[in-house]
Amino acid sequence: MSHVLLIEDEPNIAEAIRFILTRDGWSVSTLQDGAAAMAAVHDQKPDIVILDLMLPGRSGLEIVESLRADPATHGLPVLMLTAKGAGREREAAERAGVSQFMTKPFSNADILASVRALAGR
Repeated sequence: MSHVLLIEDEPNIAEAIRFILTRDGWSVSTLQDGAAAMAAVHDQKPDIVILDLMLPGRSGLEIVESLRADPATHGLPVLMLTAKGAGREREAAERAGVSQFMTKPFSNADILASVRALAGR
């Protein structure tokens, strides 16, 4: 079973995404704080990381930069979520190495299609 690590500090959004993905056959673990993100990635070895841009502890951009700098996680697919759809955030995320970028609010179909595409399904 493919595993998604979801790092999102909004409980309602995290629960909605977890529900959508588990119904589609994914194993989903959640984290609400950016500070523990790298340890969780190394412990859980997810197939995909879904990550909010604005997180307590450590920003989504910092986490992506760390993932890309680490040979063990360099190619890990990362879907970044943000309430800020501004071009500046998108450019910074792309420079940091985000695989895909999605603005909140998003539809269930969009999140599912993105995760499936990142997983090569």
